[in-house]
Amino acid sequence: MINYLKLITLLSFGCIFAQEKKVETIYFDFDQYAIDYQQEQTILDFIIKADTSTIESVQIYGYCDDRGDNDYNYKLSEERVMTVQNVLTSNGFNKNKIVLIEGKGRVIITDDFFANLAEIRSKNRRVDLLIVKKNSFGKGIYNSIQEKHSVGDRIYFENILFALGSSKLSLNSKKELDKIALQLQENKNIEFEIRGHVCCTPSYYNDAIDRATKKRNLSLNRAKTVFWYLISKNVNSLRMTYKGCGNKFPLGKGEEVDRRVEFLITKV
Repeated sequence: MINYLKLITLLSFGCIFAQEKKVETIYFDFDQYAIDYQQEQTILDFIIKADTSTIESVQIYGYCDDRGDNDYNYKLSEERVMTVQNVLTSNGFNKNKIVLIEGKGRVIITDDFFANLAEIRSKNRRVDLLIVKKNSFGKGIYNSIQEKHSVGDRIYFENILFALGSSKLSLNSKKELDKIALQLQENKNIEFEIRGHVCCTPSYYNDAIDRATKKRNLSLNRAKTVFWYLISKNVNSLRMTYKGCGNKFPLGKGEEVDRRVEFLITKV
């Protein structure tokens, strides 16, 4: 448990460096989701420096310190995310590049573990912007997790496929994910984006309809299903994000293999 707490809190200090300048961090005052001039300027500088022609997507994640209950802090972290998103889009940043926004709630720490608790908490009241570069699909492609990966590697799992119109995991897919979860436990440095795909939709639709929900977000639901299954197998949610890619990346190997989920490595 202590190691888990250490990992979460070290993320507060090291995220911007560990991501090799892929992350911009915005800080907030206690119990606030509005930002001051200096933090707003940080976002504006990000917009000026960001070359959107090289960016495939931006993901926004919000956090709170450890004070307060879970429900309150999840709401506060979501409001912080929305503040940053609004500054981005109102100042001309392409909203279509923002593919995932999520409030992750509070970052748990122990009072007796750190000498400077106030500083730790101040660094946990934040929003992180994560950039995924374009052309990720053009780099290394594998059908299993390797001993060594590079950022941008794409992993296609041949046994994680879905029935037409469904986001439910088959028995074979669950067995494959059980093996993947064990591999991820052995290699805790890998972070990745789970990408869902669909087949068989007309070109004028970006996604297919999920028969269970009657909504046109099937690829997102497939990625989300894998995300939650891996969490149930004790894979840390902070290592994963998820995204629906719709019908944009067919493999040309038939409809069945286009009803798939892939991993895109975002950190090693």
